[in-house]
Amino acid sequence: MAENVAPPFTAAEFNQYLAQHKLVGSRSLTSNKLYVPPRPMCPATHTYDMELVELSGKGKLVAFTVITIAPTLMIEAGYNRNNPYCAGIVELDEGPKVSAQIIGVDVAHPETIKIGAPVKVAYVERGQDDKRRTYLAFEPA
Repeated sequence: MAENVAPPFTAAEFNQYLAQHKLVGSRSLTSNKLYVPPRPMCPATHTYDMELVELSGKGKLVAFTVITIAPTLMIEAGYNRNNPYCAGIVELDEGPKVSAQIIGVDVAHPETIKIGAPVKVAYVERGQDDKRRTYLAFEPA
């Protein structure tokens, strides 16, 4: 019998895949449930029988908001009351829902942003040199 040991599905590993422009999740071999970002343990079965899965990056927008009072990270990226951004929930074609920035939409006219609109993964690079990091985003497909 295999030991019930967690595989290394960590936030750091997820960020390494994002830096390679890959969107990954973990799938439980017992329940077949898929999680994004990857988890070491399936919450449904409480087992560590997870496999890493690369996802298509395609989905649809199921919720969004335009943010004008940004958290520090987004203020550092240049967002503020005069430069708002869109954050949303995307339901991936594979099933899981994930939150991310939605780019390529008209935040000045949020009525033009449509629930159910097809989106595709995008990768946003921020920071300089050793502080450079890739962030998950989606844009209209």
